Amino acid sequence: MKISVYNKKGESVKEIDLPKEIFGIDINSNLIYQVVTSQMANRRQNSAHTKDRSEKRGGGKKPWRQKGTGRARHGSIRSPLWKGGGVTFGPRNERNYKKKINKKERRKALLMTLTGKRESQTLILAEDFEIKEPKTRELSFLNNLPCNDGSVLIAADKSDKNLLLAARNMPEVEIIEARNLTALDVLSFKYLLVPEKSLEVIKDLL
Repeated sequence: MKISVYNKKGESVKEIDLPKEIFGIDINSNLIYQVVTSQMANRRQNSAHTKDRSEKRGGGKKPWRQKGTGRARHGSIRSPLWKGGGVTFGPRNERNYKKKINKKERRKALLMTLTGKRESQTLILAEDFEIKEPKTRELSFLNNLPCNDGSVLIAADKSDKNLLLAARNMPEVEIIEARNLTALDVLSFKYLLVPEKSLEVIKDLL
C-alpha cells in the first residue's frame, strides 16, 4: 500500500509503503461505535447539579401545626412542593457515565479508523516540518496540501509548544501527540495529517 508524501509546497516528493497490519485491516463498524461512545462518555464532564430538599437553605421549622388549621399538612418550606424548595429527580453531579472498554478493543478500533482514513484518501503524509516561532503564518503551508477543505488533526511526533501556539488561532486545526491518538480523535476530523516521524511513532506504538 503506497501513499504519497508531500512537502510544504504541496508537491508529492516520494511514495512510501504503509504497514498493512495498521492501515489495511478489516473494518468492524459495531466495534468502532462501542469504543467511540465509551470514549465520549469517559470525557463527559458531569457538572449539572440540582439541590434536593436536604441541601436547600432554611426550612428547619414546621410551617404550621399539623392539625386544626384547615390547610394541608407540611413539614418544611423546602419541600419540592413549595416554590424555592428542592428539586425532585433533577440531575446530580455524582452520576457516573464512565464505560469500560478493553485495551485490545480500543487498539483495534484505532487501527480500523486509521484504515478508514487511508481508504477514504483523507490520510495525508507530509515531510517533517519545524515550527520556528509560535505564529499562525507558520502553518500557512496547510493551504498547499490536499487537506485545505476541511478540519485537520495533526499527529505530532512529540510535544511542541510552538506548534500548539501556532495552531491555537485556527479553529479547524487541532494538534495531538501521535502516541495519544484515539479512534474518537481520528473520527472527529475530516483529515489526519501525519509527518514522517509521527508515522514511525505510530508503527512502534501499534
